[in-house]
Amino acid sequence: VQLQASGGGLVQAGGSLRLSCAASGRTMYVMGWFRQAPGKEREFVATISRVGSVPVYADSVKGRFTISRDNAKNTVYLQMNSLKPEDTAVYYCAADPNSYLGGTDQRQYDYWGQGTLVTVSS
Repeated sequence: VQLQASGGGLVQAGGSLRLSCAASGRTMYVMGWFRQAPGKEREFVATISRVGSVPVYADSVKGRFTISRDNAKNTVYLQMNSLKPEDTAVYYCAADPNSYLGGTDQRQYDYWGQGTLVTVSS
């Protein structure tokens, strides 16, 4: 499985971005988004089950971010609204081939994309 994340960029606080993660190969996996801010450890953002139900979010993004997937296009999205400077990070998509429902532990995820940088200016 190869994952290609895109959609990052520079946005002002309060703005929106939509990240995409295109997958090749066998792709009916649990998918997740994680992020790593400068000088910090990578952290969980959101995950979605194989069929697109039961999304789970980190408390820090709940109500602002929405994860979704289009299995026909082998693509997972992360719609990010009301962005804050503290959302600045490299965002990674990841795939968990072993679960049905998404998990928050990055050790569950076997496949990772290259990351896309999101910068939110104040």
